[in-house]
Amino acid sequence: MRLPPVRFLPSSAAPAVVAANARIAHLARAGNIEGARAAFEAMPLRTTASYNALLAGYFRNRLPDAALGLFRRMPSRDLASYNALISGLSLRRQTLPDAAAALASIPFPPSVVSFTSLLRGYVRHGLLADAIRLFQQMPERNHVSYTVLLGGLLDAGRVNEARRLFDEMPDRDVVAWTAMLSGYCQAGRITEARALFDEMPKRNVVSWTAMISGYAQNGEVNLARKLFEVMPERNEVSWTAMLVGYIQAGHVEDAEELFNAMPEHPVAACNAMMVGFGQRGMVDAAKAVFEKMCERDDGTWSAMIKVYEQNEFLMEALSTFREMLWRGVRPNYPSVISILTVCAALAVLDYGREVHAAMLRCSFDMDVFAVSALITMYIKCGNLDKAKRVFHTFDPKDVVMWNSMITGYAQHGLGEQALGIFHDMRLAGMSPDGITYIGALTACSYTGKVKEGREIFNSMTMNSSIRPGAEHYSCMVDLLGRAGLVEEALDLIKNMPVEPDAVIWGALMGACRMHRNAEIAEVAAKKLLELEPGNAGPYVLLSHIYTSVGRWEDASKMRKFISSRNLNKSPGCSWIEYDKRVHLFTSGDVLAHPEHAAILKILEKLDGKLMESGYSADGSFVLHDIDEEQKAHSLRYHSERQAVAYGLLKVPEGMPIRVMKNLRVCGDCHSAIKLIAKITARDIILRDANRFHHFKDGFCSCRDYCTFPLVILPFGNLFRIQVSKRPFEHEVHHLLSANCIWSICSVEIHDPLFGTSA
Repeated sequence: MRLPPVRFLPSSAAPAVVAANARIAHLARAGNIEGARAAFEAMPLRTTASYNALLAGYFRNRLPDAALGLFRRMPSRDLASYNALISGLSLRRQTLPDAAAALASIPFPPSVVSFTSLLRGYVRHGLLADAIRLFQQMPERNHVSYTVLLGGLLDAGRVNEARRLFDEMPDRDVVAWTAMLSGYCQAGRITEARALFDEMPKRNVVSWTAMISGYAQNGEVNLARKLFEVMPERNEVSWTAMLVGYIQAGHVEDAEELFNAMPEHPVAACNAMMVGFGQRGMVDAAKAVFEKMCERDDGTWSAMIKVYEQNEFLMEALSTFREMLWRGVRPNYPSVISILTVCAALAVLDYGREVHAAMLRCSFDMDVFAVSALITMYIKCGNLDKAKRVFHTFDPKDVVMWNSMITGYAQHGLGEQALGIFHDMRLAGMSPDGITYIGALTACSYTGKVKEGREIFNSMTMNSSIRPGAEHYSCMVDLLGRAGLVEEALDLIKNMPVEPDAVIWGALMGACRMHRNAEIAEVAAKKLLELEPGNAGPYVLLSHIYTSVGRWEDASKMRKFISSRNLNKSPGCSWIEYDKRVHLFTSGDVLAHPEHAAILKILEKLDGKLMESGYSADGSFVLHDIDEEQKAHSLRYHSERQAVAYGLLKVPEGMPIRVMKNLRVCGDCHSAIKLIAKITARDIILRDANRFHHFKDGFCSCRDYCTFPLVILPFGNLFRIQVSKRPFEHEVHHLLSANCIWSICSVEIHDPLFGTSA
């Protein structure tokens, strides 16, 4: 760009130039930097002020290279030019040294504005030591300089130092008083804040609002309301502050009443009200506020997505996020984290990849919280390799990232790798938290590592500041129970220092199901009825246990009991994502899907091939006392099998079939899907309520530890089966036929009580 020299302007041209300069500044502030540049180039005559307006505009719109180029080519510069340069270079931490150099290079005496611009940069980036040193070197200070440093000290939590600086200020305006007041409130020193408020020689609406917000943030919502009622004047910020106070305190009804009384509904107030409704599960009310808004910002979309996510309206959250992108709204951190949580819950990998791409476009891939959510999404979508790549490329890692990987490996049945990450975390100097120990104990539980689990649990009480809570005891109960040590698990529950909750008794119940221990199951079921009287799950499980040991009369009584008490049982359902749509299947209801005819053909074809491979249905997983043919028919239409059949129909060969289920996978379906993976030469990844199952070549990553009280370990031409108790004969027969290892090799059963037998 050619820059003509600055020429003396005739008095008749001065108003036009002033107007053009104002237009450049206005367009730049509005984000229309191209328009500002065009206005500048269209000027027949320019002054130094014209260049200064465009220079500041470039910095404001994050175009530092263009700004520096313009500064170097300016025909002449004044003090305002240097001040604009210092202010612009102070916007980014990496250019702060250049800003300091620019201050030192001013060819005439710097003004207090010059120093304050650099001071503001130091404060903005948390470099308080540099800020204080510069402040002390300033030849002249004004109330703005004091207020900038005051704000820096308060943001850093150095309230006492801030108060000393406040007392030293020669001229304290209402801005300084309000900043000090807000600092006390943020530090929880609400009494001192109120004393300062009462001392203020002059208050404005901002001061009143700061005091109201301070009360609300510190749990004094009633005092906040009393002060709100006596305000001499209110603006939309005051109303919104009071509204947010009610919502933070959980007083959604009061918030709604105040919201309805507001003379206007600014965007911030609507966003807050949506969040409040979402916390109470009032999704329709939040949606009504959203739809009535004439103006929306990124916080509006983020709030609506969060409402859907926390109330499990997952598909609505996905569609809202996509609409937000379609409308050109840039996602913010909360919306990205919410939608990643949704993708993880639904295990919709294609949507998750879209969100990852949006993160890269918005430069969110360097935020530790967003990347932690991204890792969790990939893990829960079954793409552990991608999660590992994201984890290993990000540095520094926080405890949440380490926890995500430990838990992810555990859920995928990779206990050794999970414990390896656990040890790497400690070697890296990162202190484990309570969630870390849950992940490590879960890894031991899912892979039968009783010894390692005991050591980790004991280390919590001996070498860690983390005290075991109910969640950790639940992991230990699960670990012992899965290993067949059901009586020891019950003893642990009886002697634990914390009150056992439903999760702990549920873990014991699951162990009783695996090991067919009806007596202890009855104890656990009774406790669960006391804790969760409306939940049918424990009684359905107890009915399964009665059925598996042939106590048909007790099973029938249990089903009648469930019906008489109107207990709620979550229906078994599975889903699979294909072509960016989620296809849902419910057990026994294959006709509900529009392509049910093709799915039925796949299931019938698979039945024949399964029979040829030696598979026989395990009727113990059917509750009702019906003949074996009817049991096999019932098992054929379980939701996970329907989803697998649809995956075989639609997912291209070479791509893994990813299926999700809301409940634990049925043991018979587990055996059948192993064989299906072998017959079709496909990789099938199934995520149930507890963990992942990677089916390949007739085997599962869980090594059958989740469905049988034993673990298959191949040793060359020998298969060693480690059992925690002597299995039933039909159980071993079913296990061996499901894995296609009859007549192809020797089988050795290692029993801790009876020794080893062929």
